[in-house]
Amino acid sequence: MSPLPEAAEAEIARRLATLSLQEKVQLLTGASTWATHAIAHIGLRPVVFADGPAGVQGPDPASSSTSLPAPTALAATWDVEMAAQAGSVFASEARRKRVDVVLAPVLNLQRTPVGGRHFENFSEDPLLTSSIGAAMISAIQAEGIGACAKHFVANDSETERTTYVARVDTPTLRQAYLVPFERAVRSAGAWTVMAAYNRVDHGTGASPMTEHPSLLTDILKDEWGFDGVVVSDWEATSSTADSANGGLDLVMPGPGGPWDKALESAVRAGAVSMEVIDDKVRRLLRLAARVGKLDGVTLEGISVTSTRGTSTPDAAAFSRLLSASAMVVVRHGEEAPLPFWDSTGEAPRSVAVLGANAAEPYVQGGGSAHVNAPYEVSPLEGLHAEFLGSATEVHFARGGRTLMRAPLLATDATYDGVGARGVRIEILDAHGHCISARTDATTDFRWVRDLPDNAATVRLTTHVELAAPGDHVLDVGSIGRHQVWIDGDMVTDVTEDRGVDAILDSSVNAPPGQPKTIAVDSAGSTVQIVAELQVSDAGGYGRLVSATIRHRLPERGADAEIAQAVELAARCDAAVVVVGTNIEVESEGWDRKDLRLPGDQDRLVVAVLEANPRTIVVVNGGAPLELPWLDSAPTVLWAWLPGQEFGNALADVLSGRVEPAGRLPWTLPARYDDVPVPHAIPQAGVIDYSERALVGYRGWPVDGPAPAAPFGHGLGWSSWEYLNASVAIRDDQLSVQVRVSNIGARTSSEVVQVYVEGPATDGLRLAGFAVARSVPARGIVTVAIDVDPMVFEVWDEGDLQLRRVEGTYEVLIGRSAADIRLRRKRRMRALAMRRQGGSSAEIAVGPQDSGWSVAE
Repeated sequence: MSPLPEAAEAEIARRLATLSLQEKVQLLTGASTWATHAIAHIGLRPVVFADGPAGVQGPDPASSSTSLPAPTALAATWDVEMAAQAGSVFASEARRKRVDVVLAPVLNLQRTPVGGRHFENFSEDPLLTSSIGAAMISAIQAEGIGACAKHFVANDSETERTTYVARVDTPTLRQAYLVPFERAVRSAGAWTVMAAYNRVDHGTGASPMTEHPSLLTDILKDEWGFDGVVVSDWEATSSTADSANGGLDLVMPGPGGPWDKALESAVRAGAVSMEVIDDKVRRLLRLAARVGKLDGVTLEGISVTSTRGTSTPDAAAFSRLLSASAMVVVRHGEEAPLPFWDSTGEAPRSVAVLGANAAEPYVQGGGSAHVNAPYEVSPLEGLHAEFLGSATEVHFARGGRTLMRAPLLATDATYDGVGARGVRIEILDAHGHCISARTDATTDFRWVRDLPDNAATVRLTTHVELAAPGDHVLDVGSIGRHQVWIDGDMVTDVTEDRGVDAILDSSVNAPPGQPKTIAVDSAGSTVQIVAELQVSDAGGYGRLVSATIRHRLPERGADAEIAQAVELAARCDAAVVVVGTNIEVESEGWDRKDLRLPGDQDRLVVAVLEANPRTIVVVNGGAPLELPWLDSAPTVLWAWLPGQEFGNALADVLSGRVEPAGRLPWTLPARYDDVPVPHAIPQAGVIDYSERALVGYRGWPVDGPAPAAPFGHGLGWSSWEYLNASVAIRDDQLSVQVRVSNIGARTSSEVVQVYVEGPATDGLRLAGFAVARSVPARGIVTVAIDVDPMVFEVWDEGDLQLRRVEGTYEVLIGRSAADIRLRRKRRMRALAMRRQGGSSAEIAVGPQDSGWSVAE
């Protein structure tokens, strides 16, 4: 880490000495959901935190924030320069929203593809995760905004997520799960680290990560030299002395919680030393100085320039470029070539845009990664705009629904009973007296927190005009104690108030309900909905209610909708089918049960491919999905959870303006049954990491079923020849020089990947990578790649340190973990070699050298 100047540290020590015990303890619990306390006499202002894996949410969730592609999409670029650009955008957005610390990036590994927060993670590989994460952290903090490396550590399941024990041995931690966090601290100098909800047992007994001295103090702070703040995940801390002595520095949110007044008592009782308290406060003041919230303390090399406005053009433009660049060409066939059309070719006269996600895409995952985007461009809107004013006609058919629950009720079908469109809101006190009333033109009442102190109940009333004949489905989803009446019938009566648990399991974002079907004839009908919601105490999140009013119009059924889509595809020149997930599938709070696309989307794709071979299938999902039709589709484009600019970015790719240059940062299985780690369900409260460090492609059986697409796969829109390579040691760094040629007809980019296999790797392991950018057709470039020293190391339980392993290693170079173009064996022996983070390793190239060979 980069320490503060001596003068700044001395000033922090001086101000620390002026604080009373009461003031010190007060600083160590949040003042609110998102901010710390201020103390005027030492010049300390509140430090403001905000969620941020895919955009900076801000303290006010109702304010808009630029929605960026999910972190997995950023990793799919394999581009540390683009990761740094993303960090700069995060910093700019944070300044605009008056945020000091962004709770990003997520540095956990994608241990299993069904993990609920898989889309928030970068990759299944520790090196790729480390590289993208460190570049992003460095860029954020260069602008005077703090980054937060989370969730430390082995936080890889949403099932029983606040209580389960991750049983993972020390070698596995050291060689896989700790690696990205070590790089975040030693290489990027992260200013904050978030302690996770789960417990970890790595041989010293199971302890919550908020009170884990072995990991938080011995490794993170003492061994790695972390001088920043360890902040709890929100509502994760459950003890006083144990967490204070276990390495935690800041309890969030506040006020209240297990430290608050109790920590002062623990100090006075001798359970927690003043030295421990002073260390925590010093770290917090150091963070405040770094983000410009400790008046009079100035730092060199950090910008604190403020920007104002709404979603800035730069941020929106970057979201669009990243979305397009990160898309992965999984398959590319001549029947549906990429680009689909461009300025030199003839555009199709008609395009069928098909699939529920084409009109209502899933652009960002659920939970704390979600931001209130200023707008979202669907693929249908993007392609309409692309062909506006041209001779090309764009047609749409949904092809069946994918959501099990009904969508939000449209406000233009509602009235409040007193003459206005919308929902009547009455806030009642404990005696049922109305405190205030208003009408809102919305049916989405999630996270309603602007309530008076004496509010006990919120009553929602609306009348719904059901004009279309057929079966209408109405539903009110809510959390906590509530009652719902639809058309005079009580359909829900929940008496349990789950409090903060409704936040922690993310049901606050997708509240459950009890649907009621209303049969409507040709005359239409009007139905009244009344919901009485008891105000829930959600701890540090405050007092709130959360509800959504939902309505599904009469449907013709999946068979009829698919038939309509097929008919449309058959009569159009080309088809674009957009399939994918939704809020019910990929979200914080729960894990997936399988890898299937929801609804009848597989059936839709198969039928459309038969009707029109000039079809591109676009997959709108953050994590792996089973694609049983993959081998039959000429062209498949993986578009991720692509942020607010999805439709525009897709038009950029299909029209040839931006190359879809992404490479898979994880392995795409052909079948869920083939996945090495098929679930993360605790058994008797424990998740056993029995696969050790063999995560993702490293755990894929060599003699087992082949995946649908390997780790690192991506075709772009060109072809490449790998000409030759050389290995050398320069400045104690083992490096590889690779000459590649773009043998296609378009300017293109290539991700050159280096893998190593040998005594220390336990199979193939990513050792380095680099992007050859914008190489012209027939152009030849040489790419330099440094081999990461960790691929030659194993954890030595006897010496309790990483040890280099001598022997013969094979260096493999190619386009993916399976598409190896060049390979060479080298003998490694002792030679001093610097590791990232400042320590040294012993690796060398010996005289034995088998020479390069072209991989068969």
